[in-house]
Amino acid sequence: MIGGGLRFRLDALRELVGLSRARLDDAALAEAGRVLDEAAARQRLSGRHTVVAVAGATGSGKSTLFNTLAQVPLSETGLRRPTTSAPVACVWSEGAAGLLDRLAIPPRLRRRPLAGGAEELSGLVLIDLPDHDSALRKHRDQVDRVLALVDAVIWVVDPEKYADAALHERYLRPLAGHAEVTFVVLNQIDRLPGDAADQVLDDLRRLLDEDGMALGEHGDSGATVLPVSALTGEGIGELREVLGAFVQERTAAARRLSADVDAAAHGLRGGYVATGRTGLDERAREEFTDRLAEAVGADAAGEAAEREWRRHAGRACGTPWLRLWRWYGRRRTPGAVPVPDVPPAEDEPTARQRVEQAVRTVADEAAAGLPAPWSQAVREAAVRGSDGLPEALDGLAAKAAEETGRRPLRPAWWPAAVLAQASMTLLQIYGGLWLVGQIVGVFPPGLVYPAGLMLAGIVGGPLVEWACTAAVRGPARRYGQDARRRLREAAAGCGRAMVLDPVAGELMRYREVRERYATVAGGNRTALAGTRGPVGGRGGRGSGGALGVTGFSTTGR
Repeated sequence: MIGGGLRFRLDALRELVGLSRARLDDAALAEAGRVLDEAAARQRLSGRHTVVAVAGATGSGKSTLFNTLAQVPLSETGLRRPTTSAPVACVWSEGAAGLLDRLAIPPRLRRRPLAGGAEELSGLVLIDLPDHDSALRKHRDQVDRVLALVDAVIWVVDPEKYADAALHERYLRPLAGHAEVTFVVLNQIDRLPGDAADQVLDDLRRLLDEDGMALGEHGDSGATVLPVSALTGEGIGELREVLGAFVQERTAAARRLSADVDAAAHGLRGGYVATGRTGLDERAREEFTDRLAEAVGADAAGEAAEREWRRHAGRACGTPWLRLWRWYGRRRTPGAVPVPDVPPAEDEPTARQRVEQAVRTVADEAAAGLPAPWSQAVREAAVRGSDGLPEALDGLAAKAAEETGRRPLRPAWWPAAVLAQASMTLLQIYGGLWLVGQIVGVFPPGLVYPAGLMLAGIVGGPLVEWACTAAVRGPARRYGQDARRRLREAAAGCGRAMVLDPVAGELMRYREVRERYATVAGGNRTALAGTRGPVGGRGGRGSGGALGVTGFSTTGR
């Protein structure tokens, strides 16, 4: 009864419902659950029978048509309204008891047709329903209940009430997606003179098209529209022929279930179909990393490391007299606090605000375009992951500051620079001692050599210091950039583990259910595109009216 394609879609719908229970509420999944339950129940029953309901308004002549198709009076007809108070079944072959039990039709209301019609409509189970516009609520409830369970429906309309708003708005529009298992019969054409029947029939087709119901004309798939007169028998032969061919195909149940799955997919569309491109691209991730690096003070840490490198270079390559002067200045003013080379760290509330802003921004970008349940799930995952993120970043900043305070590595040329600076200092000392020796008479007079040595040392010391300062700029800059990069990467890793990975997990789960939804939607392209309704008519229809829950749902085949 059910082909591999429909079975595959039903399995996907079952998986979709299971995966979505944590994200969508029970009300959103109720129709899908009903479709699965009804599909399972129908598969367990006879696939050789086709259950067709005859529905119509008061006075439309549906019971008369029912009796005419059976070729024997089985259902009450007459002037008293409502005549049919409970569904009556006519079964053309054995083995349909389970189907009738499912419809809750008691044995006393189960009939057999005239023997002559058995072969023509073998496998047909015809149900005469109460009036759908009955004044009694229980009659209308029975109509809705049975319509939700049958494989096909014959709508009987008459020339007076074929355009009734209650019929179109409550039933035919929600039925639009089930056009292939729908028959619309214009009864009582014997009451229409001349070409009036053709005019009414054309207007009926127009109304059905406005309802979004595809019409099976010119070889197209869709609803069958026929004019008949149950009283005179006009058109009954064609209806029996079309109905017999429909029953012998043995595909009505599968068509009905396929349409139900399409309807369920259309009803769930808002929970699975995104309005644009979803997920986080590389730009969003980089911006998130930039914000975290800014919050943790990566730039300031890099600048501090660069200054620390230069300070060590100055200590190693600077003139001893300058370092002695600085030491003396510190000893002379012991209460003075040295100006810090590293700018004060940003206070925690401001840093926390920046982290929270970064998390909100990346969550908004990740959730952009997602259906509301998944958008909320992504934001909640980001917020949960961000708990403790400021503290973790504070720990990274403290560790970076500790590493920056350690004596950084020196380039290979630093010993040569220290030796050169020591040589300049020795030249100054040696020249000075030479001059003192000349003054006290130890050495013969002559100012050129000792003065030259002192001058060379005095000038060479600052030159060595200047050269070292110039040479250290590149390594110091690279050292600062490396410190900035390490802190940035550490902050990025922390943000990725605590925020981006949970967000990516939610996006992965969404893509998984989105693939399941695409399988469920199957050939129903409009359920995915969202540009039209679930059927090929004007505007598309969502499930609504009394049959939004218990009756046919809308979708195309």
